[in-house]
Amino acid sequence: MAGPTTARRGEKKPARSRPSASGRSGSGGGTKKPKKASGPGGGRPGLRDRFRVPSRRTLIITLVGAVLLAGFGVWALYGSTWLRTEQVKATGTKVLTADEVVRAAAVPMNTPLASVDKKAIARRLRAELPRIKSVQVRRSWPHTVSLKVTERQPELLIQTGGKFVEVDAEGMRFATVTAAPKGVPLLEMAVRDSPSLRRFGADRLRRAAGTVAAALPKAVHQDVRAVEVRSYDAITLKLTGGRTVVWGSAERSTAKAKVLTAVLKAARDARHFDVSVPTAPAVSGS
Repeated sequence: MAGPTTARRGEKKPARSRPSASGRSGSGGGTKKPKKASGPGGGRPGLRDRFRVPSRRTLIITLVGAVLLAGFGVWALYGSTWLRTEQVKATGTKVLTADEVVRAAAVPMNTPLASVDKKAIARRLRAELPRIKSVQVRRSWPHTVSLKVTERQPELLIQTGGKFVEVDAEGMRFATVTAAPKGVPLLEMAVRDSPSLRRFGADRLRRAAGTVAAALPKAVHQDVRAVEVRSYDAITLKLTGGRTVVWGSAERSTAKAKVLTAVLKAARDARHFDVSVPTAPAVSGS
C-alpha cells in the first residue's frame, strides 16, 4: 500500500514566483522601500533651503547702506574737521634742529590729513636741506604729520678759504661749515692735469674718495689727516706722524681696510704702507 509519501511524489510542486522587473515578487509582490522625504516637509533640506537667496528688497537695503557708509567715510576723511592736520613733529635730527625741518617741510595746516602728499614733502625737505639723506613722512592719526630724518654724515672736508665743505660717503657736498668737525680728514683733489678728471669727472672721483674714507675702521680713521686723489687709480692716505698709505683705486676698499689695520699693528715703526694689492701688502721705512 502506497503511503502518503508515494502519493505526494506524483504531485506537481507549485512553481516559485520570480521577482518582477518592478522589484515585486509574483502577483502578491513585496512592498516598495519608502523614499526619504525632502524639502521643507522634513528630512534632508533642499538646495534652495540651504542657500536661501536674499530678496530684492534685502539687496537694495544692503546696497544703500554700503553707499551711505562709504559716503560717510569720505566725508570724515576729507570734509569733516575731525581728521585735520594740526601739528608736525620731526625726529632723528643731530646737526639740524627739529624746527628747521618743520619749517622746510612746509606742511599745509588745517587741511585733511588724508590729502597730505608725503612724497612731495620728502622731496621738498631734501631740496631745502641737503644735509638730509632720507626722511620718512607718516600720518599719525588723527592730527599729526611725523617726519623721521636721517642726516648725511661727513666723511671728508674740502677746505675753501676759512670754511669747510662737508662731503659724505657718496661724494655728495651737502653743507658748508666754519669749523671743521673733529676727526674728519681733508680731501685733497690733485687731478687738475689728470686724464681721470676728463674721463670720470670730479663727482665720481669725490665718490671714490668717500668710499675709501667710509671703509676705514674707527681706529684707523681717527689717524687719517687727508685723502689725496691724483687719479681714479691713485688714492693716497696721509696719516699722523708723516705716514702714508698707497691705496690705489677705491675698489676692494673693505679688504684693503682690513689689511691696513693688520699691518699698522704689525709694523708700528713703519712710515710707508702699500695696500693697493690687498693680497700682497708692502711696508717700508722706519
